[in-house]
Formats: sequence, structure tokens, C-alpha cells
Amino acid sequence: MPARSATHRNHLLAALPPEDYAQLLPHLELVPMPLGEVLYESGVPMRHAYFPTSAIVSLLYVMEDGASAEIAVVGNEGIVGISLFMGGETTPSRAVVQSAGEAYRLQGNILKRSFHQAGAMQRQLLRYTQALLTQMAQTAVCNRHHSLDQQLCRWLLLSLDRLTSNELVMTQELIANMLGVRREGVSQAATSLQQAGLITYRRGHITVLDRAGLEVRACECYAVVRNEYDRLLPAAAIAAPATPSRLSGG
Repeated sequence: MPARSATHRNHLLAALPPEDYAQLLPHLELVPMPLGEVLYESGVPMRHAYFPTSAIVSLLYVMEDGASAEIAVVGNEGIVGISLFMGGETTPSRAVVQSAGEAYRLQGNILKRSFHQAGAMQRQLLRYTQALLTQMAQTAVCNRHHSLDQQLCRWLLLSLDRLTSNELVMTQELIANMLGVRREGVSQAATSLQQAGLITYRRGHITVLDRAGLEVRACECYAVVRNEYDRLLPAAAIAAPATPSRLSGG
């Protein structure tokens, strides 16, 4: 059984005291998260929560005509499925794997039981929820008031924060669906960033060459979200003491 990697773990779980983590350990399953997998659909009761380690999950709102736009992104800093412990059981959004990787899966009833014990797990989840709400609100503001160029910079930076490399596997069509814009607009924005020497884009692979340059070019929305996450969820310094079981399927 492979050891937990310091770079492939979930920060919420890693920040739990050893005794709290030990209670969850028997119930955690490390599962693959293939690109494009739908973790839950709008209005469908949730059965599991997911703590991404190396995967990134997009929370999307899908319109009646099929158009969609990303309202938040979740990676190794958080959890997918906050409705389970907030009492809603369902949500009007869809959760889709944006970047393939792995996640710890936990049954919903186990998560709710841990939350209602009113200990460290509850405090971590509530602080994370506040940070996630900030991201959702800032995304709405950004989509309304800032250019597509700035929105793309914000989106790239948020994705980089949740990856261990500077490369994203993402087509322009998929980015357009995430941002809720036309593909041609994404193509123009990506070309502009490439001409500025900030990224390279080829065959669905985006490589960030100058992160600092992206931060300068982005609007203030990225900094607002990043600062709130740093304030509420300081990175855990110590990994949990044991490894959950690994499954071969989702």
C-alpha cells in the first residue's frame, strides 16, 4: 500500500488532529477521478463526499438549454459535497472532474456523523464553506465586470493552486464551457497570453511560463479568493498517520 505523498493529499484531512483522522480512516477510499466524470447532478441526492488529492473538480450551473458556467473549483484544499453537512442533500449545480487525478471518497452518513460531533471536523468544514462561498461570489463579480482575458488568468491561477505542475490538460472548448463564453473568445484570450509570453498552448495542453505575469494581468478577484483561503485554511504541515484503502474503480 503506497504511502501518502506530501504533495498528493487533501489539506482538510491533513489538518485534522490524529484522533479525528483515525476515526475517519476506516471509511476513506482512495478512488480514481477520470477527466469528465460527473460526481453528482443537479437535484440528485448525494451519497458520497469527495476530498480531492490530485484531481480538480468544477462546480457548474447548467441552464435548461444545456449552456453551463463554472461557479467554483475544488481541489486538494477542500471537499466536494458540502450540501451533505449543510442539510440540503442536493444542489442545483453539477460537479465534474476538470483535471484527472484521485480523491478520498467518504459515505455521506459518515461525513454527517463526524460533522455533528461538533469537533475539529466541523470547524474545518465550516471554514472551508466560508472560503468556497467567497470564491462563488467573486466568480459572479468577475464574470460580470472583468474582461475574458482577466477571467482566463484568474481561472488558470486557481487551477495552478490545485496542481503540482505548471501544465494543464484542457481544451479551449472545455474552458469555454467552464467560463460560459464562446470558444472563439477563449482562443483570442489564450493567444493574447501566449503572445505575451505567459503561457504556451498546444493540442489541449496549457503550460504556464510566467505565473507572476499572470497574477499581474489578472483582476483583483484572484487575490481576494486566494487571500481568503489562506486566511481560513492555512496549509497543513503534518500528514495524517496512515493511508486509506485504494480502490480500482470509482
